[in-house]
Amino acid sequence: MTNLIPWRKKEKAGDLANIQNEINRLFNTYLSHWFDTDDLLESAWSPAIDVKESKDDVVIVADIPGVNKEDIEVSVHGDILTIKGEKKQETQEKGKDFIHTERFYGSFSKSISLPCETDISKADTNYKDGVLKIVLPKKEEAKTKQIQIKVR
Repeated sequence: MTNLIPWRKKEKAGDLANIQNEINRLFNTYLSHWFDTDDLLESAWSPAIDVKESKDDVVIVADIPGVNKEDIEVSVHGDILTIKGEKKQETQEKGKDFIHTERFYGSFSKSISLPCETDISKADTNYKDGVLKIVLPKKEEAKTKQIQIKVR
């Protein structure tokens, strides 16, 4: 079987919009035969995370909307903090044909490096309205010390 490629007028070599269109066409026509692109997008879902450091704490804020707190797991191994969870599809609408959907379901895992040593035994976590907040106090030796400079 021979695939026919539609003729198009030759474009300028540096036209980024045309390059993007060609890449999109490649993904939509050829790669969709080998991969279920919906599964690729779903497995790539992970929460957006902010990491803030103050004099005494490291604060991690993660947006995890639609996930029950029972389905979230936070662990620290060395200087790596990992957040795992699963977003479950609550209802399945039978007989409805979706035209477009951007709601992702499935499990996720995201790991980040902590900027310094923390005392995880004193960690404080809070999950409200889809936002997970983790406060990790710094170990005493990781806190910034200020030294007075004497002018002579």
